[in-house]
Amino acid sequence: MSIQLNLSPLSSYIPHQHPLIISGPCSVETEAQVHAAAAGLAALGKASVLRGGIWKPRTRPNAFEGIGNVGLKWLVDAAKQHNFLSATEVANAAHVEAALKAGVDILWIGARTTVNPFSVQEIADAVKGQDVPVWVKNPLNPDLQLWIGALERIAQAGITKIAAIHRGFAPNGPSQYRNPPKWDLAIELKRQIPNLEMICDPSHISGNRELLLPVAQKALDLEMSGLMLETHCTPDEAWSDAKQQITPEKFGELLDKLVIRKVEVDAKSLSELEEIRKQIDLVDEDIIEKIASRMKLVEQIAEYKAQHNITILQMDRWKHVIDRWNAEGARFGLAEDFISNVLQAVHKESIRKQTGRMNKREE
Repeated sequence: MSIQLNLSPLSSYIPHQHPLIISGPCSVETEAQVHAAAAGLAALGKASVLRGGIWKPRTRPNAFEGIGNVGLKWLVDAAKQHNFLSATEVANAAHVEAALKAGVDILWIGARTTVNPFSVQEIADAVKGQDVPVWVKNPLNPDLQLWIGALERIAQAGITKIAAIHRGFAPNGPSQYRNPPKWDLAIELKRQIPNLEMICDPSHISGNRELLLPVAQKALDLEMSGLMLETHCTPDEAWSDAKQQITPEKFGELLDKLVIRKVEVDAKSLSELEEIRKQIDLVDEDIIEKIASRMKLVEQIAEYKAQHNITILQMDRWKHVIDRWNAEGARFGLAEDFISNVLQAVHKESIRKQTGRMNKREE
């Protein structure tokens, strides 16, 4: 069942070509810095919105927590001078009041705030009666209902200019991403709220420059409406998140490499079957990544067994794995013979990996 929210399309309040491009520094550091970033972006003629963090929620104290209210004027002035709309993150009512007073055009709620309904409601109360766009990032943890609830709270405050920002989720174990995207959750949000537009934040998903292009391309292939990418004229000297920021010049090169694919039908007309197939493809990718991670652990076990002269196959351990897989499969309603077939294939590959590693060690 879909959720009906009264939402205005991005094109109704932001003139832009597809996709909508939002860019600027992770943090506003100095007046000169944000003006330089804006000038560099303006020269490219590709971005529509200048972003900049004013207040930065940090995990540990004594890190740079944002320049504060003084940076609002710098951000707004830089945006106006170069014909951008301005956007910043807010985490409480005081932030909302200061940002609106300074003339910030667009507010977004960050992932650390979305996890707390009390904080989201405080922001919703603060924007009530205002004609301001409010975009909502996904929560840190992969909780779709928290994300939906935050969007609903803003909508119930009378805000119609709402979009979701997909910035990835806190990792649960090793990952190539700073915040694994879990694309299936983003797609499920779009399925449940069909008229909700989504912006992808490859910078926070990637955590490093090397992954920005494939993540941005994936987002466009999944028909997301826009991209938020962090730029800094001297990214290695940035006061926050230096590794994921790029220069305006590199930003322009990245955008030029993106393939903007044609959509044969309107996004709203996509069949439910096609949406489900997309989710299947994404889950399949996750499965392959998890299996690859498992095999890396198998190689570590092989090395340990070789060092300590332990046999590859240990029946007690193998029985434990079979029992555990069968129990977990039954819990999720999976047939025992299906679980057996999958486990046999995984075990066969594990044995092959261990044998190969031990043989290589003996050579």
